[in-house]
Amino acid sequence: MKEVQSESSQEFKDSWLTLDHGVRSGRYTDPEFTALEHEKMWRNAWQSAARLDEIPNVGDYTVYEIGHESALVVRVDDETIKAYHNFCPHRGTALGEGTGNFEKSRIICPFHGWRWDTAGSCQFIMEQNQFRDGQLAKSDANLKEIHHQVFAGFIFVNFSRTPEPFEVFIAPVKQLIEDLAIEHMRPIWWKRVVAPANWKVALEAFLEGYHVPATHPQLEKPGADFLYGDDVSGSQHFAHHDHLYEAFDNGHGRFLGGEKTPMAGHTTNPESAIDAMADRLNLLVEGMDAMILKEDVALVRSFKDKEIPEDSSIGKEYVKGLYANAAVEGRPMPKLEKSVLDQWGGEVFVYPNLLILPQAGNCMMYRIRPNGFDPDSCIFEIYSTKTYGENAEVPKAVVKEMDDVTDPEQFLQIPRQDFGNIPRMQKGLHTSGCKQIWFANYYEKILLNFHQQLDRDLQR
Repeated sequence: MKEVQSESSQEFKDSWLTLDHGVRSGRYTDPEFTALEHEKMWRNAWQSAARLDEIPNVGDYTVYEIGHESALVVRVDDETIKAYHNFCPHRGTALGEGTGNFEKSRIICPFHGWRWDTAGSCQFIMEQNQFRDGQLAKSDANLKEIHHQVFAGFIFVNFSRTPEPFEVFIAPVKQLIEDLAIEHMRPIWWKRVVAPANWKVALEAFLEGYHVPATHPQLEKPGADFLYGDDVSGSQHFAHHDHLYEAFDNGHGRFLGGEKTPMAGHTTNPESAIDAMADRLNLLVEGMDAMILKEDVALVRSFKDKEIPEDSSIGKEYVKGLYANAAVEGRPMPKLEKSVLDQWGGEVFVYPNLLILPQAGNCMMYRIRPNGFDPDSCIFEIYSTKTYGENAEVPKAVVKEMDDVTDPEQFLQIPRQDFGNIPRMQKGLHTSGCKQIWFANYYEKILLNFHQQLDRDLQR
């Protein structure tokens, strides 16, 4: 591999380099590289700290932590969100932990009782005349705000004093996300687990569909039969051959499922096309319980009693049925345009660590970040979301902490398959023989684009 040279590349260890067709393995294993990420990237990157669903009521708060940074995200009123550095200016005590509600919209330090309103204004300092020779004003102790932006139901934060404008950061994927109605997605479930791998290893496992036939053989049986079967002499058409991959500025990217997907009604068995499509989609229900839901499969099966018009298809009728049902329920849906529907079954990647996977008016999301400063550990979160009708009771987003990725009671088949690979990748990257890894020119172009943006952040 040829090294990508730049004026500042000499500051990097050889084991940290991004190359023309891959990266060196030290980026995933070296504690010094992890520390550099925290210093240069995480302190300056726009990152999803929460969903609005986590703090639906006035006074609700949630704490987001990355490295040494801690953000206290608070709902001040129905329209106002604030984000503060999570510390008391008296002795540094963290003012919030986990999630909860500040009763009477008062933030009270548990150590000495200093008090603020949720708008960040200091209301009370016990023995105020004892500080700064009696000259300390309450305004001197107001909470310090963190730059934040609410977009598409996410609360993004940036710990930098002078961050890049959010509109500039999000511009390459802004319209894609808005058209998918992500701001209207509400929780079905939310799970979190600590995984024994670098955060980038876990993230990159989901930036391509190239892994599906080997990792999820039940989802692509012809490809799996070729990979694991006895006949390896012929050529094989894999599903990812139909995918469209795009790398965007600022490290973002996306891929599309293409025309030949179950969402479009494509099947290799036209004699039983409806059952084939329903059975394929049901694998996602049973294996993930996200993106595709039971009612979506039931809609497909309902076509067995109906005649498909000659100028239509199962896929088109499926989309019509989804939007008709949503209209009856008063449920928001993605923009009804082909370019938007083509994104179903694909993914939008928001740099540095947020993945949005839309399907059928539902959405699965991943958020992956370092677990402290350990290069071999990350916090992995999965959100299952959908839109709800006008009169439906929408649940508050509450995370379920999981501790065993191999337990079928905690994770269904598809995430168990993915987690089966992730620790093995981390283990292999540590071996003395693994100096670098390869990225496919096209099918893994989003991975290379991600690392190139990471380098720009680390070398600024």
